[in-house]
Amino acid sequence: MKILFFASLRERLNCDQEEWTGTSDITSPQDIINRLIERGAPWDAALKSGKLLVSINQEMAHLSSDVNADDEVAFFPPVTGG
Repeated sequence: MKILFFASLRERLNCDQEEWTGTSDITSPQDIINRLIERGAPWDAALKSGKLLVSINQEMAHLSSDVNADDEVAFFPPVTGG
């Protein structure tokens, strides 16, 4: 599973992507977030906001959407503009 982080989230985490194997217990983007939060700072502060957007294989998705081991899952903060 390829996990990507974008924009200010990437900056806060000082990480742009990770490759995970052995993800049979990961069934949703929320499962990924839960595992990352367990790492502690800065992951917990950056990911607990509940205001993240997620895409699976470059299509917008929900935190409860299904994911598979070969998926690309991207997280990014809400986009604002005027």
